[in-house]
Amino acid sequence: MTVDEVLDILSCVFPNPKSELVYDNTFRLLIAVILSAQATDISVNKATPALFDAYPTPENLAQADREDVMEYLKTIGLYKNKSKFIIETSRKLVDEFQGKVPQTRKELMSLPGVGRKTANVVLAEGFNIPAIAVDTHVSRVSKRLGWAKETDSVLQIEQKLMDLIPSEKWGEAHHQLLLLGRYHSTARDKRDIYEILRELKEKYCKN
Repeated sequence: MTVDEVLDILSCVFPNPKSELVYDNTFRLLIAVILSAQATDISVNKATPALFDAYPTPENLAQADREDVMEYLKTIGLYKNKSKFIIETSRKLVDEFQGKVPQTRKELMSLPGVGRKTANVVLAEGFNIPAIAVDTHVSRVSKRLGWAKETDSVLQIEQKLMDLIPSEKWGEAHHQLLLLGRYHSTARDKRDIYEILRELKEKYCKN
């Protein structure tokens, strides 16, 4: 099965893929993605409405007390560190970026708590700038597809995916590979991934 055939099947299964994080502007997307590290999107979505009600803008969150912020994030993994990160990131947004989320990977990665994966998600999801974010699901699926080696680093996997997939499809393919790993080719499911794809094709691709 070629790369194009895999992507065609994934487009049938996930025709309009997007992040399962709930947000309504790029600042809230950034904060949600920082919070989602080693946590489920569901847990983040439960915590962020009250957090954003209390601190709706970078200016508000920049002035927040860490202990207060921690109260909103208790149900999220690593909430103590994340409380610190999102306050410090908000301060940097206010001090260095006029309260706006920057649109380059280098600038995004200068923010506390923002690594390459988070930066790539914000670029692709928030600004429609081609990027592929490699999380645990994308990493596992890429290896099972044979698109990457078991020993490849996250950066090596990202580069291989960028070489295999046309740039205009990067953002979409990132979500589709993630969703395939999250719901169909899970860590516990040891079935051959191409068998799974054939089943999905039979079920969702009618043409």
